[in-house]
Amino acid sequence: MRSKKLEKIIVATGLGRLSQDSQFEASILPEITKALSQITGQKPSNCPAKKSIAGFKIRAGNLVGLKVTLRGKRMNDFLFRMINIVLPRVRDFRGIDPKQIDEGGNLTIGFRDHNVFPEISPEDSKHNFGLQVTLVSGLKDKREAYEFFKKIGVPLKEQNK
Repeated sequence: MRSKKLEKIIVATGLGRLSQDSQFEASILPEITKALSQITGQKPSNCPAKKSIAGFKIRAGNLVGLKVTLRGKRMNDFLFRMINIVLPRVRDFRGIDPKQIDEGGNLTIGFRDHNVFPEISPEDSKHNFGLQVTLVSGLKDKREAYEFFKKIGVPLKEQNK
């Protein structure tokens, strides 16, 4: 059995329609990169498209997202800030649905707006974008992962039996 500890946190964002903008390379990408760096304390890595999709106007190699993988002290600091500062700032937040835990024991939380993070000044950000935060536990059982996330302080709703 694996030890019960958080392996890593992945913070990712998709660029979507913003990448089609004419000012993308000059102003939008640097702003999003700076915001992700401020939120996580690490420089994000680029995620290029693996193959072309004509319907989405994407070519292989085009930048479609940014992601940051946090481990160790930065991971623990980010988790503490997310649980105690960010989630209470989310409008109408009543807990995370246990259905957000997948079969691999990973919990994925989506934020519609990056301005809920205290490091970001809403006046300075011209473009709003969402974030996806994945907590990777390494546990293979959904029930065991639910209990683990509850124990470390993640505000999960009660699980229906």
